[in-house]
Amino acid sequence: MEKAKVYFSKEITPESVVKMYETLGVNLPGKVAVKLHSGEKGNQNYIKPEFVKAIVEKVNGTVVECNTAYEGQRNTTQKHLKLMENHGWSKYFNIDILDAEGPDKILEIPNGKVIKKDYVGKNIDNYNSMLVLSHFKGHPMGGYGGALKQLSIGVASGYGKRYIHCIGNENGTYEEMFRVNQDKFLEAMADSASAVAKYFENRIAYISIMCNLSVDCDCCAVAENPCMNDIGILASLDPIAIDQACIDLIYSSKDKGRDHFIQRVESKHGIHTIEAAQELGFGTRDYELIEV
Repeated sequence: MEKAKVYFSKEITPESVVKMYETLGVNLPGKVAVKLHSGEKGNQNYIKPEFVKAIVEKVNGTVVECNTAYEGQRNTTQKHLKLMENHGWSKYFNIDILDAEGPDKILEIPNGKVIKKDYVGKNIDNYNSMLVLSHFKGHPMGGYGGALKQLSIGVASGYGKRYIHCIGNENGTYEEMFRVNQDKFLEAMADSASAVAKYFENRIAYISIMCNLSVDCDCCAVAENPCMNDIGILASLDPIAIDQACIDLIYSSKDKGRDHFIQRVESKHGIHTIEAAQELGFGTRDYELIEV
């Protein structure tokens, strides 16, 4: 597989996000789902709707989210929609909770390493293409959160999230989600990411924003403040390459908070998600970083 192209800009502005999308040279067809993180109640680090307004309008997109598998303000459709209203998302955009109503849609993963199916919200069928708009940051379970996590846990339904966490246990409980084999969980994330990437094959693009670099995810109601300075915006048509590029930019950073961020990634074997994803063959870790 030839090197993937990953575009990089140090400029972090709404206009730069649009420029990075245009640099990809793609025109996402039909009805576009913009997958992003709406932010848990109390979280201070998530990217605000005003910042992504220009890019969502550029692709004429609908902001899509899915319910969570843990207690909080996003684990039911009613609460999730209310929080998205409070966070300002519905002020600017059409909103769609993909798993607002069942039954879930099942995406088959015949070559999955540990799971063979992915449960996603059935509303995914309403879209022709997807823009994965990721806030790159750390994560308390995955080590880091980027494009692959958006494709996997992010697009999975509430039930699907628990299914991934419990490595395919149909009856896995909330408590079991936090007691599973870590590497197998990361492989399950790679499996489910591959299913969504295949579903939107050649009709999907990825933009990752490296700002507010906390070791905690936007799903944390109580999150650490950012430990590193902002780095930039990346764009690619390859979800594996863009995650690898983000990780490499962290490792090559001279920022005083770099070691703390890396400790979070390494303590959770975060790179294994990228390793497993490459083995599944829906992208490559070998990339060319092109500064814009």
